[in-house]
Amino acid sequence: MPIILFYPNNPDSDLDNEQKSAHLKNSLSECLTKFYPMAGRVVNHDFVDCSDAGVPYVEARAHCKLSEVVANPVPKEFNKFLPCDLDDVRDLPVVVQVTFFECRGVAVAACLSHLVADAMSLFTFINGWATTAHGESDVPLPQFVGAELFPPMDITGFMGDVGIVKDNIVTKRFVFSASKIEALRDKFSDNTFGEFPRRPSRIETLSAFIWVRFMTAIKAQDEPNKIFSLLHAVNLRPRTDPPLPDHFFGNFFRLAIVVPSLDGEINCQAIISQMRSEIKKINGDYVKKLRKGASHLSLMKDREEKVTKGGLISFSFTSLCRFPLCVADFGWGKPLRAGSASLTFKNVVAFMDAPTEGGIEAWINLKKEDMEKFEMDKEFLGFVST
Repeated sequence: MPIILFYPNNPDSDLDNEQKSAHLKNSLSECLTKFYPMAGRVVNHDFVDCSDAGVPYVEARAHCKLSEVVANPVPKEFNKFLPCDLDDVRDLPVVVQVTFFECRGVAVAACLSHLVADAMSLFTFINGWATTAHGESDVPLPQFVGAELFPPMDITGFMGDVGIVKDNIVTKRFVFSASKIEALRDKFSDNTFGEFPRRPSRIETLSAFIWVRFMTAIKAQDEPNKIFSLLHAVNLRPRTDPPLPDHFFGNFFRLAIVVPSLDGEINCQAIISQMRSEIKKINGDYVKKLRKGASHLSLMKDREEKVTKGGLISFSFTSLCRFPLCVADFGWGKPLRAGSASLTFKNVVAFMDAPTEGGIEAWINLKKEDMEKFEMDKEFLGFVST
């Protein structure tokens, strides 16, 4: 899970690059005493050995200005701000790179292994590091209680890396303005409520729209022997009974899975309704069953087998909208913007709030041949701003 924060030069800060780097290193070291598993090593995908081995910290120089990079972000180029390839983190829970620009701007990048943490935990870590750098102490400490809530079990036979494609992945960033999103929400509103139509959320709207345009572009209807599913990452913390605090650290998320019908014209309203229904099922009772583990692991192994055989084509969505993306202040102000990178997974969409008010960026990862068809879809392009 990569996140890159871009900081313009702050004229009020008198720190040079060497001093900024020392400040980041020292605060990271102090922060790791609270996030101690991050300084350990993952063993056999089963547990973290809290060995205090440390976190790889890489420094780099960019021979350009920060403004040249953030003016028109190119996902593949953003991978240069990461300390290693995303499929080469091996047993490292977290890796860090700090890049200094000619204009004295700074990029701070962190990659957290999804084996040990989810998106909420990523931001808990980043913002905890920034708060430590500021010298503040009044912050919630991360709680490592995952094994208490979800007792460890034998996961022999489950690989967990199905869908990783080292080559042939293309990532493109598409921006939807607030007005275009509102137009789509109106288009997909459920009018069964008379004069008070039920409007879908921004993420429901864009997820259904992107999935339908993708299915249309690759002509999924011509492959009746394949199952096409739509997956949405759901944060379990607010859905547990009682709700769990945001600083509970680990993988507290599950996937809501929808298998829309491809018979006839694909209906976005029906997909949104199905999606909402499946997400609603992820509640306190669901979490209680999940804690027993066995049935869910069996389901995951079954999905893995179908994907491996090519009979199941999954398309996953995750939303970072309204997450605390641009709040981490290490001592020279908040970031100008945040970015992701080109991922190693195909058929993945990450949503982030766009710099423009109410807009959303969709970072879409597809196989090259699928992207070539998808980005030529006229109806899709009709709602894309840039």
